[in-house]
Amino acid sequence: MALVRTVTGGLTVVLLLFSLLAVPAHAADEWSVTPIDGGHLITLRLDAPLPVRDAVPEIAVDGQPLGAAVESEDGMTLTLLTSDPRAASASRVQVAWNGVVEEVRPLPRGIYVPPAESSPGTIDLDPATPGAYGVEHTGYDLGDTAISLQGIGGRLGELRASVSLPVGAVGRRPVVLFLHGRHSACYNPVSRQTSNNAWPCPAGQQPIESFKGYGGPADALASHGYVVVSVSANAVNAYDANFSEDRGALARGEVVMKHLDLLAAAAKGEGEPALVALFQNRIDLGDVGLMGHSRGGEGVVKAALMNAGREKPYGIKAVLPLAPTDFARATLPGIPTATILPYCDGDVSNQQGQHFYDDSLYADAGDSAFRASLMVMGTDHNFFNTEWTPGVATAPASDDWSNNNDPVCGNRAASRLSASEQYAVGTAFIAGFFRLVQGRETALLPLFDGSGKTVASTGRAVVHTVAQAPAASRVDVATFTSNASSAAVSGSATGTICASMLDRSPQSGLPSCATRLTTSQAPSWTPATYAPNVTATPVMRFSWQDPTGRLTATLPEAARNISRTEYLTFRVARDETVAASAPLDLTLTLTDGRGRSASVPVSALGGALTPLPGLSSPLPKTWLRAVRAPLSGLSGVDKKDIREVSLTGASATGAVYLADLGFTRYRVGETTLPSLPQVSVASLTVPEGNGPGTAAVVVTLSEPSASPVTVNLQSLATGTAPVITQLTAPVTIPPGETTGVFTVPVLGNTTVATVAQSYQVVATVPVNATVGSGFARLVVTDDDA
Repeated sequence: MALVRTVTGGLTVVLLLFSLLAVPAHAADEWSVTPIDGGHLITLRLDAPLPVRDAVPEIAVDGQPLGAAVESEDGMTLTLLTSDPRAASASRVQVAWNGVVEEVRPLPRGIYVPPAESSPGTIDLDPATPGAYGVEHTGYDLGDTAISLQGIGGRLGELRASVSLPVGAVGRRPVVLFLHGRHSACYNPVSRQTSNNAWPCPAGQQPIESFKGYGGPADALASHGYVVVSVSANAVNAYDANFSEDRGALARGEVVMKHLDLLAAAAKGEGEPALVALFQNRIDLGDVGLMGHSRGGEGVVKAALMNAGREKPYGIKAVLPLAPTDFARATLPGIPTATILPYCDGDVSNQQGQHFYDDSLYADAGDSAFRASLMVMGTDHNFFNTEWTPGVATAPASDDWSNNNDPVCGNRAASRLSASEQYAVGTAFIAGFFRLVQGRETALLPLFDGSGKTVASTGRAVVHTVAQAPAASRVDVATFTSNASSAAVSGSATGTICASMLDRSPQSGLPSCATRLTTSQAPSWTPATYAPNVTATPVMRFSWQDPTGRLTATLPEAARNISRTEYLTFRVARDETVAASAPLDLTLTLTDGRGRSASVPVSALGGALTPLPGLSSPLPKTWLRAVRAPLSGLSGVDKKDIREVSLTGASATGAVYLADLGFTRYRVGETTLPSLPQVSVASLTVPEGNGPGTAAVVVTLSEPSASPVTVNLQSLATGTAPVITQLTAPVTIPPGETTGVFTVPVLGNTTVATVAQSYQVVATVPVNATVGSGFARLVVTDDDA
């Protein structure tokens, strides 16, 4: 018999229990915290089913998130096993999303909202303008249980898609495949109730056709000769919360690959007769683009990596994650990529998809591909899909930004785009990216190269863009990724390389960035669900106390001739310690070998130092924006002998984050993703032991590499009394070798346990390789019986 103290709805109740198992609270209770096995079980029962979102729900105690929650299949209960001592004194338990408990707060008095921004201009070629071809709308449906998906435990899913075909286009046409994200799978057309806990849909309900919501960009592309296939993933949506290791990324990648296999067979005249009639000799599977929305964004990244690991991969040329999740921080070097981030995203409110850009920047020293990240002001998560947009969706839909009173993102705010305006932005940039990369229409590059250009069809939309050119088209001067690559600081100034946030990555030896921000305000540093301690986005934190403060980067001899480059570029963000209303500016100076110099204020090169708008978390964002100094107008210095680049305080005081200083020519480059080896982690079972020990988790490469491969491994010590240690550590596999070892401390004890303990081990953020099978299990068996 054990005495257990249970905190229920703020009241203390003493219960006599015959075991240490959790006892459900009374149905009227909202939450309970029960001591269990050296920690606490937090149970939160909801008045209504948890909304179906792409973000992962968390449990917060007194406003402080403690970790990702486990969802019940009916969406009515969240649980969390935690050893966090804050659980013991809980006075309130709530749902949190992306590190924030979302509550509508009254607006403070004396607020400061930066003035409305304007676009830096438009280009003439508008991707939304219909092309020379008419568009035929068709599709295929092979049933709700046509495929088995290992990513959701072998459960069955649908093979269903809408297809947009160019009428009269001859020859084999390039293919673009769209994948929607996590939304309710089913709804009752009479009661308008939705559900997301069974597939196929229960009696009286029918599937929500999320895959039909991208008709705008599909038609725009088809009219220019592309075949667009938008696929359904409702089965994954129904099962990814409870039956997947990775919240459905693998299963969504499987969906994409199974459709490509289906199309490839049909193109050769094989397989389903209806598909053969649509696609035989009509599509080119050597020229494929992938767009994924929300969890679909992570899904298409996974599909590209799965494809690269095949013996005979398809020719995936471009990947566009739209408002994506990135729960495990998989890199994607060697393939042109554009990540679109909505500033007013109320679902994936931490814009974690920024990691796809940041983590891939230097993942391959010889990277052949262009990448971009776009922050689209005034846009939410849902309205890029008409089936997720109220007023035009067939099934129930909503605006994911819930605080209508917010002066920046509320639906009455002047800076918020309407649903139709947002959809037009999505149409132009989705169609534009695939035409740029697959169609080699280089006139569209200004939409993605950091200049912030838009087109007529996007109207008043403001889009901030950062971009990295292929390695062969740039000269990296100071990446600011480590102290070894930093620049010298002089005068009344300090410069420190920081990384991650909230002291999540002590193993890096670097202090935290974003020391006054929530995880929803710092996209580059927000901790990933399955890689919470892996170092995120090192940058230079530079501050000056008077205008003598200076940061100087010296160019090595091999990099001094910049005459063939077009811009000096870097990324910058205001430090959050600088008041939004405070003046902030820097002077950028280039100095040549004869001591001659040319200078320009950073403020004259655009608005990167102006604050992004917002009042309280998840706004304003601290997001590193592009500074581009054109070299065509540079005079008075020798561009064949530039010795130094410096930044000097131009305001009386100030502080900024700096990244990626270099010279560049913007080019799209080419796809070489399949040429990189893939790194995988293997599951392992070990006995617990009676005292401290270790588990040697093996990491393998698909083939030897000519360069050392480094990959970060994360062990996740979940539960109340874990018998392993949660940690992250880099593992390096030397050139010519194919294995490495991640050593996990096993605590060991003499206490009898009834079941083996199972923990996730995740491979993430590799360098000189990509992730193959990135999730494994470390099972620790009890040996004390």
